Amino acid sequence: MAAFLQTLKETAMRLGEATKLKWEDIDLQRRIITLNTPEKHGKPRIFNVSHKLVNMLASLPRTSNYVFGSPNKTVKASNFYQLRKKLAYKLGNPRLQKIGLHTFRHWKATMLYHETKDPVLVMEFLGHRNIDTTLLYIQLDKALFKKDSDDFIVKTAKTSEEIKGLLEIGFEYVCEKDGILFFRKRK
Repeated sequence: MAAFLQTLKETAMRLGEATKLKWEDIDLQRRIITLNTPEKHGKPRIFNVSHKLVNMLASLPRTSNYVFGSPNKTVKASNFYQLRKKLAYKLGNPRLQKIGLHTFRHWKATMLYHETKDPVLVMEFLGHRNIDTTLLYIQLDKALFKKDSDDFIVKTAKTSEEIKGLLEIGFEYVCEKDGILFFRKRK
């Protein structure tokens, strides 16, 4: 279940898309997952995934052509809801009961929009054919991050150590001018 949920988190696949994922759709060496069976008339997509997810997938038994066993999404959903209920009880946190499998898709899309402010990129990542479907995530971003501003902390670097230090604390590269690299991070 952990590998399945990590896949949903990193790729924003729908439940049915992830359950139909086959081993031939995964390139562990290049850390790429190809979605060949999109749902809801979506577009096929290719995802670059983390080392963490690749390691989780590599440790799964290959007892079927499908990565996560049976492609029956009802069974996968039922298992998730049972585990979620036990975890909510064990941790004494009933809010966990509100997390659904589609929540991972919403989270990833909202965070991707928040990081890039590019609705077309989010639309392509999700496989949407119409930008109107993607606008939901712009609304979620505005509701969740209304305190954020477009103010940035700007830093410069010349040496590889300075660059490494800025990247490690969350700064993103912007441009180079006169041999000086410029980085920024939201306030």
